[in-house]
Amino acid sequence: MSANDLSGRYAQTRTRIASAATRCGRAAESVGLVAISKGQPAAAVRQVAELGQRDFGENYLQEAIPKMQELEDLRLTWHFTGQVQANKTRLIASHFDWIHTLDRERIAARLSEQRSAHLPPINVCIQVQLEAEEGKGGIKPEELADLAGRIRALPRLRLRGLMTLPPPRDAFDAQKAVFDRLAALLRELNVSGFDLDTLSMGMSADVEAAVAAGATLVRIGTGVFGERKKG
Repeated sequence: MSANDLSGRYAQTRTRIASAATRCGRAAESVGLVAISKGQPAAAVRQVAELGQRDFGENYLQEAIPKMQELEDLRLTWHFTGQVQANKTRLIASHFDWIHTLDRERIAARLSEQRSAHLPPINVCIQVQLEAEEGKGGIKPEELADLAGRIRALPRLRLRGLMTLPPPRDAFDAQKAVFDRLAALLRELNVSGFDLDTLSMGMSADVEAAVAAGATLVRIGTGVFGERKKG
């Protein structure tokens, strides 16, 4: 994709987020964008970064780390948005600033132990599975408070909020209803003594509903970079 095409897509995505925020009485800057760059070459990430984007999301370590190394001069913020495997925690803990998909205490403990003391604590979101869906990660809502308490006690992690990846729906109201449930869970945790500020929810197909429900981070790949090439 040409630099002009990327610039146009990025501007359209930013406008879309800002318009969604304005429609529900929110400030545009209250919604952050994580540009999902998995499957994209480092050159494309660099072009988007030159437009002002600082936060990028990656799912696969074997792809992400060489890309990070090539782009280290840009001082970007990197978000891990894939499922965290136990044998990959050391590399994730060493390279990423955020993890959006934490759903197991054992993995959380490994990440905390393996995060270097000279780095700031990793910002983490707990992934919540609001509807049973085969093959997707996420903790059940009824188990959330216990896991949140255990993560909060880990010294090298900073629990920031919640994340969800619901099944696709076409209707705005149906999309928003799911995101409203995640927002309610975050409010419940804060009432019980937590201080969480992040709702990571919404992608290219449902960003308006996510923003209406209170998303503070939206994760958009296709809207920014276009369709990934197959193979």
